[in-house]
Amino acid sequence: MFRGHRRPVLTACLLALTLVAPPVWAGEHVVTQRNKSFSQKKLKVKLGDSVRFTNEDSFVHNIFSLSPAKSFDTGSFGNGQSKAVTFDKPGKVEIECAIHPDMRLDIEVEQ
Repeated sequence: MFRGHRRPVLTACLLALTLVAPPVWAGEHVVTQRNKSFSQKKLKVKLGDSVRFTNEDSFVHNIFSLSPAKSFDTGSFGNGQSKAVTFDKPGKVEIECAIHPDMRLDIEVEQ
């Protein structure tokens, strides 16, 4: 009786999933924090990629950026914890630790 209504509903559901799902090609990069420094000083990522910041120090870090391409603040996170940030605009992103100002990382987000 309701068979004719299944296809439009299924099509609408699939369309909705493609609109909210992240791109299939998006990757994740891992940057560790150890000895008050990032594991890398420079990193190139593609649009839609994310970077997971993992704290291997015995104290907290607070990663942030005020760059126009990506402004964010992870808040404080301790040993063994991680925070991921997705980069959705191309450009240069300068990242620092709010607690340890000598910790710096430049990320270039490419199309």
